[in-house]
Amino acid sequence: MYDNYTEARVYPGDRRRQKELSALLEKEGIRQDGNLEYTLGLYDQEDRLVGTGSYYGNTLRCLAVDSAHQGEGLLNRIVSRLVDLRAQEGVFHLFLYTKCDKSPFFQDLGFAEICRVEGMVAFLENRRDGFTRYLAQLKKESAAFSLPEGGKQAAIVMNANPFTLGHRYLVEQAAAQCDLLHLFVVTEDASLVPFSARYRLVKEGTADLPNVVLHQTGSYMISSSTFPSYFIKDAGDVIRAQARLDIQVFMRIAAALGVSARFVGEEPFSQVTSIYNGIMEEELEKDGLCCNIIPRKEEDGRAISASAVRQLIHDGKLEEVRPLVPESTYRFFLTPQGEKVAAAIRAAGEVIHY
Repeated sequence: MYDNYTEARVYPGDRRRQKELSALLEKEGIRQDGNLEYTLGLYDQEDRLVGTGSYYGNTLRCLAVDSAHQGEGLLNRIVSRLVDLRAQEGVFHLFLYTKCDKSPFFQDLGFAEICRVEGMVAFLENRRDGFTRYLAQLKKESAAFSLPEGGKQAAIVMNANPFTLGHRYLVEQAAAQCDLLHLFVVTEDASLVPFSARYRLVKEGTADLPNVVLHQTGSYMISSSTFPSYFIKDAGDVIRAQARLDIQVFMRIAAALGVSARFVGEEPFSQVTSIYNGIMEEELEKDGLCCNIIPRKEEDGRAISASAVRQLIHDGKLEEVRPLVPESTYRFFLTPQGEKVAAAIRAAGEVIHY
């Protein structure tokens, strides 16, 4: 059966192939994702597109087979080929998001479900023990910190793009209200300030706080800009789906570590983050966890934000950044690596996130 079909890459500039791709995805109730690195097409003997799949980083996306050809094992072939292509590039740990009713199919292909939001989205990975190993790593990182019996543990998840005095204030407030604060830095490299720099700045900016332990989110929490939403029709549902999925992941982490509270900064600028925070507060409290929303630290009557810092860098006003960030962050932008990051920010068309 497989001999009746041929594989070919669908390039972004190939108008005919792209038109066929959009038509197939639309027919199968899927919108084309905006974040795709590679797209595979499966064609019949008349050169008609009958199946497709893509990847972005370590996530598989936009997987579809024409309904007239379902049941022939074509999606299995597409997934296997994408897995092989990623392996050739040294990427072995893969993730995918799909409709809940499609989850059993991917589990049959060796994927394990991490969590789901009923009726909206299921989140899977191709390692049966991947999330279990991640939780074990978090516990190992926390083992060096002595915790009094019955001590309170809390958590913060931040992108820190870059780390500002607003972030520092949030960490200070949280650390003062618990015995051990787990500070998660979003690992995904989808920000103007790369992860290696963001993690370094958070580490340097919190080094004097003895009850703070740093963690990486790995691929278990990602940004709204790269959340695969191609199978969710409504834009509002996309925000809610990602928020609830992230919170499901976080609650499993919290249970493993003994975390009873999460701290977030008040969000006066980003509508998406504001909606996310509202859902988070509701969902965490349902599960018996406290959600503490801390008012933003201000400078000259204005809330300090990473967006404002990026805008100043974009406009070439680095000196005006200094009152808004820890000295370690300011000094970073004077280094060769920091100068490259600043150049990327200056070259970006949009640096404010709404």
